[in-house]
Formats: sequence, structure tokens, C-alpha cells
Amino acid sequence: MTVLTASETHPVDPASFRRALSCFPTGVAIVTTLGPGERPIGLTISSFNSVSMEPPLILWSLARKALSLSAFRAHPAFAVNVLAADQEELCRVFASPVEDRFAKVDWTPGIEGVPVLAGTAASFECRKWRTYDGGDHEIFIGEVIRHSDSERTPLVFGKGRMEPFPVGIG
Repeated sequence: MTVLTASETHPVDPASFRRALSCFPTGVAIVTTLGPGERPIGLTISSFNSVSMEPPLILWSLARKALSLSAFRAHPAFAVNVLAADQEELCRVFASPVEDRFAKVDWTPGIEGVPVLAGTAASFECRKWRTYDGGDHEIFIGEVIRHSDSERTPLVFGKGRMEPFPVGIG
């Protein structure tokens, strides 16, 4: 007996799938590491989640076609920098094909030298724990070695828009 998956019986339209996913607001972050020659690498993500408290694990995913994938695979550490509401422009810089995304960015070296951005709502410095196949993405799980948070309002993305995290929630 052959069992069909939902996508085989009712193909999922990528545009409507993306639209449905946009109904679940998510935080906006920049994940960073070091590439060849210890050059800082970073990109905007919205696929960040907690996994475990014991040990402290988080995850994020990166498209397999991303130019920075090899750097994230090769380096033993990364940092997830949760953006503050006033860092929307920084989000856009790290989401675009800018030659040197770090040119006008204030950062300090974290564990294994990975960039930790200044002025964020929170940061999570991680050692790469595992990676998994995630279809057209690779899933990175990191063990949190050090973290910080601030009173800054986080930036949230949903329904195609970036907004401050709603006041009074959380």
C-alpha cells in the first residue's frame, strides 16, 4: 500500500505557503561567523528558535544556495544577534548583497572571534553543536556558551512588515 503525503495529494503553492507563514510573526536577527582569513560574515535571518534548556540549544536555518553557507559550515561558532526596533536599516544591509556589510557596524569579537553586534536586544554566542538537512535549507543547532539581553524593544517581522515588538506583551 502506498501512502501519499499531503503535498502529493494537494500540492503546496510556494507563494500561498509563504503568505500563510507570514501570519506567524518572528523576531529579526543577524547571524554572524568568521569566513576565510577571519573575515566577518553575517546575514539577516528570521528562522531562529530555542530548542533546549539543558543543554542550552538554539537553532536557525540557512538556504543551501547562500554564498555564506561554506563559512558557516567551516567555522566552529556563530552568534545570533537579535535586532532592536531601531535597527531596521541594519537588517536591510545584512539582507542585501552589500560588499562589506561590517563597514559601518560596531561589533566586538565573541567566542572563537565571531562578531557580536552592538546595540542589539539580545545576543547568543554559540558553538556549533549539530547540523541537519532541512530540504532546501541547512539547519544549524548551536550550544549557547554566552548570552546577553537588554531593555531594548526587539524588531519583529510579520505579514511582510517589520515593526517594534508590541508594547505590553512579554
